[in-house]
Amino acid sequence: MANHKSAKKSIRKTFRETSINKMRISEIRTFIKKVESAVTQNNKETASEMFKIAQSKLSRGASKGVLKLNTASRKIKRLSARIKALA
Repeated sequence: MANHKSAKKSIRKTFRETSINKMRISEIRTFIKKVESAVTQNNKETASEMFKIAQSKLSRGASKGVLKLNTASRKIKRLSARIKALA
């Protein structure tokens, strides 16, 4: 258990940041699943709309350090390829 004031503050800070990061990752996964479900239903309009949101969430996650940049880029690339294949 932490004894110093600064150590107690860092524990609070870590807890808060961890919960925010978990929330961001959960949002990203949710929108990826929405895009993939729209693709499997051959619904290009819905997939395109969800992809725009998922793309922004992935980019934001990469900029905030929740995801690595290459991971976010790879996921965006694969989702866009699946949407283009619907045409």
